[in-house]
Amino acid sequence: MQYVNAWRAVAAATGAADRGAAEDGVRLAYRSAGLAEPERIIWADSPRAAVEVVEKLVDAGCSVREDVRTRPWAEERRRMYDELGPAGWSALWSATGAQLWETTAALADRIRAGVVAEFAVRPEDESAVRLLLLDAVLGQHDAAWLAAFDGRGDRLTGLAEVARNAGWWWPYERAVVISERPVALHRDEAGRLDRGDGPALAYRDGFALHAWRGMPVPAEFLDGLASLTPDRIRAEENAELRRVMLEYYGYDRYLTESGAEPVHRDETGILWRIALDGDEDVVMVEVVNSTPEPDGTSRTYWLRVPPRTRTAKEGVAWTFGLDGDVYAPVRQT
Repeated sequence: MQYVNAWRAVAAATGAADRGAAEDGVRLAYRSAGLAEPERIIWADSPRAAVEVVEKLVDAGCSVREDVRTRPWAEERRRMYDELGPAGWSALWSATGAQLWETTAALADRIRAGVVAEFAVRPEDESAVRLLLLDAVLGQHDAAWLAAFDGRGDRLTGLAEVARNAGWWWPYERAVVISERPVALHRDEAGRLDRGDGPALAYRDGFALHAWRGMPVPAEFLDGLASLTPDRIRAEENAELRRVMLEYYGYDRYLTESGAEPVHRDETGILWRIALDGDEDVVMVEVVNSTPEPDGTSRTYWLRVPPRTRTAKEGVAWTFGLDGDVYAPVRQT
């Protein structure tokens, strides 16, 4: 677990890179792969800026990512698999890399998509940008698989040293381009990019990603969230953005201020339905906690349930994984 926590911190690290330590790690990675050290190491302020630098590289030689990153990783994985056996390797991965994989992979995908969106003005440009991104070693965002190998040999030490101290990097025969880490990272409790009042991920050159609970949104979209009204939400044509608006505004507030009428009520609660053009209905069950709060009041909860729900009891039962006709709580809490 010590390795997992340490590498989780690496994946989420922000602020200026330790350039000296990162460059030492690059040179060690080249030597470990049996390659001559690069003649030049060039720094960029973001992955976007790094792609710009890579596009203009002259006499850098071919990519050596296969030698520096892919082959050493594959060989170390095979060595450990043979040493631990299938069950042992599976247990090791479950306890280390699997703990970080989903969030780091998702973040790397979002960064790639952001870079492509900025460079691929025409659809035919996209493949060239993606090919350049394939040359990248992900630095701190390789934390998941590096966690699995930590403390188990020194062949990957150079790669780990770069990851601890810098962002993505592009290794070529005679030159390396390294990106700084982000200056800001905002995520929700599930590890998804999330911020309602600015970029969720930002680099110091202005390259940034905006998101609300993991969903990409335009920067200008966030500026209007503070002044939302039910009419503005209904007028939004993009179904995904309208869903973000509803989450930000609050389903209960929207129902109250839009003059919505309940569609069903019974002993379990009240069922509400929000019909949205071009999207599935939003259906909520309003329930009251039968156990009073310390001040004597009863707290109201809003439960999102499937659009097919027709009664409040059916909706509450669904939250417990039951059918409505078998849901009969002995005692509510």
